[in-house]
Amino acid sequence: MSKTNNWLAATALATATVFAAGATSAEEMKELNFGIISTESSQNLRRAWEPLLEDMGEELGMKVNAFFAPDYAGIIEGMRFDKVQVAWYGNKSAMEAVDRANGEVFVQTVDVSGNPGYWSLLLAHKDSPINSLEDALDCSAGLNFGNGDPNSTSGFLVPSYYVFAQNNVDPKSCYKRVINSNHETNALAVANKRVDLATNNTESMSRIEANNPKAFEKIKVVWKSPLIPSDPLVWRKDLSPDMKARIKSFFLSYGRTGDNVEEELKILAGIQLAPFNDSSDAQLYPIRQLQLFRNKVKVENDERLSAAEKAERVAVIDAELDRLKVLASAVSSS
Repeated sequence: MSKTNNWLAATALATATVFAAGATSAEEMKELNFGIISTESSQNLRRAWEPLLEDMGEELGMKVNAFFAPDYAGIIEGMRFDKVQVAWYGNKSAMEAVDRANGEVFVQTVDVSGNPGYWSLLLAHKDSPINSLEDALDCSAGLNFGNGDPNSTSGFLVPSYYVFAQNNVDPKSCYKRVINSNHETNALAVANKRVDLATNNTESMSRIEANNPKAFEKIKVVWKSPLIPSDPLVWRKDLSPDMKARIKSFFLSYGRTGDNVEEELKILAGIQLAPFNDSSDAQLYPIRQLQLFRNKVKVENDERLSAAEKAERVAVIDAELDRLKVLASAVSSS
């Protein structure tokens, strides 16, 4: 098989959705594991999410366990092997869960301020001479760069495209040292001058401001991305229809209806969220387009490929981009 055919096969496999046989009924389930991506320390995340998960367990009539992993991939793999049945992801990690772990988006988070999404950021220390994207892309400066988890939308995918791909810069070649960490670790590394520059996002910085105001005061924003759709919640497709209906009802009513709305809104505010909105895999279309654009740039700049190989691979990407454009247009007009 040729290199191109190998690549085409890999692309088809990567974009295919995995379907698992059978469905887990509500009657069979005794506990449910809720995956939480590692945007910051597990201790902070547990403290913020556990009140909501306790309410969820009470509503479902079963124990709901918080499931943590050292990186985003751990939550994706947990869902793939049914160690996680529901999870909070960023858009890129949700895309991976949908494609590889039998996942499906069912609701979308809403920023506590009511924003329709959030923004990726590049941070520097407030005393740093780095004040702009141009400064951040000065490859002669010998900078240490704190990149995000490779499965993070705002920490990795968005800056990879808008900051680096669009400016034809490879961070591994540009910077003296590149370290991949979660949002909280990156922010604190900037505040403590362990790195010169790091990725983050507006939601994470709101939590840093609330939980570590001294560190927050030492940080400045040197670049802000276009709007990113708010994070989705994803469940395994093989949950029973009854269980899905009960889970979705819980999230869409939480902080909106019932006798405990005021308390529920306080719990959501502790996670920097407002009540959830209905959603589907369609919210991932812009992220898929972003990933494909990035892949296209990489193919076009790959000197190891012949002109014919480049043309064939770009044609595959363009066809998928056209398909997604039609799908996204249909969703926006419905």
